[in-house]
Formats: sequence, C-alpha cells, structure tokens
Amino acid sequence: MAVSSTPEQLNRGAKKPLIQRFNFSWPWSIMFGYLTLMLFLPMAALFLKASTVGPAEFWKIATSPVALSAYDVTFTTALIASAINGIFGVLIAWVLVRYDFPLKRLVDAVIDLPFALPTSVAGLTLATVYSDNGWIGSLLAPLGIKVAFTRLGVGVAMLFISLPFVVRTLQPVLQEMEKEVEEAAWSLGASHAQTFWKVILPPLIPAILTGVALGFSRAVGEYGSIVIISSSIPFKDLIAAVLVFQRLEQFDYAGATVIGTVLLLISLIMLLAINILQAWGRRYE
Repeated sequence: MAVSSTPEQLNRGAKKPLIQRFNFSWPWSIMFGYLTLMLFLPMAALFLKASTVGPAEFWKIATSPVALSAYDVTFTTALIASAINGIFGVLIAWVLVRYDFPLKRLVDAVIDLPFALPTSVAGLTLATVYSDNGWIGSLLAPLGIKVAFTRLGVGVAMLFISLPFVVRTLQPVLQEMEKEVEEAAWSLGASHAQTFWKVILPPLIPAILTGVALGFSRAVGEYGSIVIISSSIPFKDLIAAVLVFQRLEQFDYAGATVIGTVLLLISLIMLLAINILQAWGRRYE
C-alpha cells in the first residue's frame, strides 16, 4: 500500500533552492554565467539598440543601396571563396593524410598560420605580395589582372583566412577511413575515378559541407586583412564589416547598429545550418 507524503515533507521539498531542484551543478552555473556575460548580454544590447529604430527606418537603413552592395560583396565573395577552399581543401587534406614527403610537418603546421597570424599582418602581407609591384601582382599586372585594392583582393583575403577550417575538418575523417575499402573496390574492378566518387567522397560530404560552412562564416566576419587589401569604396569592394566601422566614424550609431544586427542575424542562421550539417554528418556515420 502506497504511503502518501506528509504536508511537512511536501513543504521541505518545495523550499529547495531552484538550482538544487533542477540539479544544476557548479560547472553548469559557471558556464551559463560566462556565456551570459560574454555572449548573451552583448547580443541583447545590440538587439535593444536596434529596436530603438522604428521598423520603417530599420528597413530603410538595412536595404539602402550602399548596404545592399556591401552585403553582395561580403556574402557572394565569401561563398565563392569557401567553395574554392572546399575543392582545394579536400586536395590538401588528402595529401597531408595519405602521402609522406619532406617537410610534411612544417607544411601541416603552416596550414594553421591564418589562425595565429594577426589579421592586420595578413592583410599587409597579401597587399604587398599582390600589389602591382609585388611578387605575384607584378606577374598578373601585364595580363590586366589587378588584385590588391579590388574585389578580387577581398576574395584572396577570404581564401587565406578560411582555408584551415576545411582542411582541419576533413583531416580526422580521412584518417579514420580505411584504405582497405578502396583496395576492395579496386579488386572488384572499379577504376580510381569510380572509387573516389562512389566510395571515398560520400563519407566526406558532411565534413566538406561543415568545413565550407565554417570557412564561409569566418570569411563573412573578417575585417582586419580585408580593410588593408581592399580600397573600401562603396559599390566596388566595400564589405559589410567595414561599412559598420565607417558608420561609427561618421557617428551614425543607428546605421552601424542596424547593419550589425543584420550581420548578426545572418550569422545565427549560418551557425544553425552548421549545427544541422554536423548532426547530419553524425547520423550519416
């Protein structure tokens, strides 16, 4: 026969602290507090600042010709750069995993250079190399190709800073792939091309998409290197991040806040897409 709880026992249970009732441990509390200070509060402040602008004014600023041009330069160039890195990142990761060659460890370490190198230094280096008098720019100038201080230079900077994301995402997946599967496909009569497209590539697709998405997100948020290698001229090579800074220099805080909010919303959507891709990859495995 079940024994019902007494009123005293019910009162004692009801008086337990919220953290104790939900079994919130101290690591959870520290994590939530840190994220609140470093992430949630700044995001909330940006949204609150943007809410002070009326909907009509918000839409007017967010869809102004200069802003639309900056979105186009930012997102289109980032998409192209991440797609190119998706192709060459697979090749680089494949060579680093499957081949042994002199100075392999040095090459593998250099892949992480965009992570450690200050973005301003990266921009200065790229601008020097790709200028009309630079090592590469001087070779392209006779062909009528100008890189530095053009939209093409923005793409080069995005390629530089987003490459490691694709390579580092693919390397663990390639290392876990068994080469015996490829040999079995060859023994069954499959060519090298058929083995790549039907055996090797399908398990790599989730990792490739994740690496490309991460590189795309990084390229969209880049500022330091692009502001040096580009001319930052509206309707030419001005990116959204630089446009926000220009609005701040003009004391147009409402305009900077609106454009920053648009970038934040798009970034949140991209991060959600990345999480979906990662979940799909785990389910695929």
